[in-house]
Order: sequence, then structure tokens, then C-alpha cells
Amino acid sequence: MDSLTEALLSGASGEVLEREALPDEFEAAHLRAADVEMFDGVEDKDVRRSIRVGRVPMPELAPDEVLVAVMASAINYNTVWSATFEPVPTFSFLKRFGRQGGSATQHDLPYQVIGSDGSGVVVRAGSAVARWRAGDHVVVSCVRVDDHEPATHADAMMGSQQRIWGYETNFGGLAHYTVVKASQLLPKPGHLTWEESAGVLLTAATSYRMLISDKGARIKLGDVVLIWGATGGLGAFAVQLVKQAGGIPVGVVSSEHKAKALRALGCDVVINRAEIGLGAPGSAEETIEQGKRLGRVIRREVGEDPSVAFDYIGRATFGISVFVVRRGGTVVTCGSSTGYQHAYDNRYLWMNSKRIVGSHAANLQEQAELNRLVARGKISPVLSSVYGLDEVGEAARLVQNNQHLGKVAVLCQAPREGLGVTDPQLREKIGVDALNPLRST
Repeated sequence: MDSLTEALLSGASGEVLEREALPDEFEAAHLRAADVEMFDGVEDKDVRRSIRVGRVPMPELAPDEVLVAVMASAINYNTVWSATFEPVPTFSFLKRFGRQGGSATQHDLPYQVIGSDGSGVVVRAGSAVARWRAGDHVVVSCVRVDDHEPATHADAMMGSQQRIWGYETNFGGLAHYTVVKASQLLPKPGHLTWEESAGVLLTAATSYRMLISDKGARIKLGDVVLIWGATGGLGAFAVQLVKQAGGIPVGVVSSEHKAKALRALGCDVVINRAEIGLGAPGSAEETIEQGKRLGRVIRREVGEDPSVAFDYIGRATFGISVFVVRRGGTVVTCGSSTGYQHAYDNRYLWMNSKRIVGSHAANLQEQAELNRLVARGKISPVLSSVYGLDEVGEAARLVQNNQHLGKVAVLCQAPREGLGVTDPQLREKIGVDALNPLRST
């Protein structure tokens, strides 16, 4: 263990951290450009084969960047995409980024440190950084933007140069250290542990933009919201956001085990798709029939059709979503884990004045609003399991096979669970069980 790590784990002050020398190398989960063809012709693209854990060189810090010692990170589905080199190898993103020149060139490497979530401690701040200093406890936004691009100042997600950190950039969060722009940081909620806070920002803020923001569905008091994959990271936060907004969440899951977890989240209506015969529709007629079947169940439970369908599943559910939302309703989507090519009957869209809203991640203001809700104890983490950095392949495999609930965390520099709490009073007031509704299911 190097002296900087010892100082971090002992809770040393920012002044002490700044005096400690940075290591030349650090431990990181990474992919190799030489492996991009390893799954050609292979049916089971097992991410445990492509994700490597080992030493990588310490990158340089640009004036507007911050070096964070990562205490914990989490697995997102983009880590699976990265590790299977699909739909395109992410090394193509790094090459494109590197062509900008300047500090961007160091992202174009024969390896990529992956991961788009993280919580940790600032250990260095670039010369142009005024807001953050060594010793600050932070969570990291996955959205890296060009602060000089005009569109960024209206809505960062409209900027042509916005990139997802650890997916479209290098030096991601599944590592002992990460380099991020200062505009990616927010204060870590003090009542949460490193592993609890590490798995919140990407998925919860994405759900916030989809549902609450004026860029998304703009749900209101009393809205019935259909949530597919309601015990995944996105879905489990969506359930909480709908409840906090005074809406009625209707969650769909694929097993009784997940149904039990969904009830623990306080979801108003829980639907086990297996019990009502919802599968991947093979034809337009099957899609309509399954939509009718689902609609009957929702009307029986809440008396009306959903106002909004929250859909990141994609091909397997999208046609049903378009059919089942009410006249004037909204389908909001941020991904397609079952396939990108969607089929739906357009008559049900145009003749009923429905709309489809595409949504991607969240801008910093939306993330700050979400982080405020977390810091006030209004939104709880949805952590279900915790792995060590040396087990990151197994953690990613769990997500790849959809065998997880909520979020899967990865300890990076934190030596064990339960560390990082600086507001024990709020933690005690909320209660550990309430903060971890999925840990006991």
C-alpha cells in the first residue's frame, strides 16, 4: 500500500493528501484494443474474458480536471457494451476524441479504463479548478461536456461534444483513480457509504430527466406510470421518483423474486410478466394482444391506462408501450437492452396523439437536483450486492445476464463496506433498512 492510499484510508486532511506523491501506476479494470475481435463468431460474449484488472499508468491532469481516488464504483450496462465490443468497439470513440488534440490525445490508448459511476476523494485539482480541492468527498457524473460549446449552457445533453465518461472516454471509475472534469463532480451525500453513493448518480439522474425534468415526460401528481424492468437500476429509481412526485408506479418484472424486491421499494402495482404471459412479441398481432392483456391488468388495479411508459428495455417491450399508454400519453426511452430496432403500430401513436420522447443521461443541473433529493433522504440507493475490484468481471457478468437487482457496486480503494459516512445522525434517522431496501430480498 502506497503512502497516499494510507493517508486516504486514515482520513487525512486535504493538505496532507496534496503533499503525498502520486503513484506512477494504479489498479484498474480495463479493456485492450488487441482484444476487440475476440468475440467474433462467439455466441456467448462472456465479459469475464475481456475485462482485465491490472496496473495502468497514471494520466496527466489538464487545468480543468480533477484526480479522484475512487473508493467505490458500480456496474452499468454500458460496461457490458464496452466489454463485448458491441454495438461498436469503444476504442473508436477514444480515437475520435483524441483527434481533438490537447489533453484529449491521452484518451486514445491501446487500453481503456472502464466504468461510469464512482464516489471518492479529490486528491488533486487542476490549476483552473476553483470549486473543488483535495479532501473533498464527491460523486462523479457520467457526463463529460465541452464547457466552451454554446449548447452546453442551455442543456449539456444537446452539446455535440458531450461524452459518457468511462464509455466514450478513458480513465473510468472502475479503478483506484480516475481523471474527470471539475464540472462532473457533486458533493457526496454524507449519510451514505462509499458503495451506496457510488451506484446512484448515473441511473437515478437518468430516471430523473426521463420522468421529472421538462426535457422528459414531466409527470405530475396522480399520473399512472408503467415502469418496465422496475427492479433494475433505472427502474428502481423510477419507482421512487414516481412515488415522490405523487404518481402511481406500475412496475413490471420477470420473476417472483424480483416482484418481492419491487414490493420492498413500495411500488403501488406489481406485475410479474410471466404470470400474465408477457413475452417478446413475435408479430404485430401478438404485440397488440399482449398490450390488451397488460392494459386489462392495469385498469383492474388502478382504474385507468398509464399516462407514461418508462421504457429502456427496447425491442421486447416498445410496441406494447406505444399501444398501452392512454390517449395523449408518453413513451419515454433512454436505451434498448433487448435490441435497438423497435417495431410498433404507428396508428396507435398518431391517431391517439401519443408521443415518444428520447432521453439520454442528464445535465448537471438535473443531476444536482437529484443529488439533493438523495442528500435529504428522499431517494434511497438501490444497492443489492457488492464486489471487490478483482471480482469486477463477475459483477459485470451478473448484469450481462440480468441476474441482478438494482445496482451492483464495486469496492475500489475502500477496503470494506460501510465506510465513508460523515452524517451518521441522518443515517440513523432514516434507518439502514430503509436505505437498503434491496439488500434483504
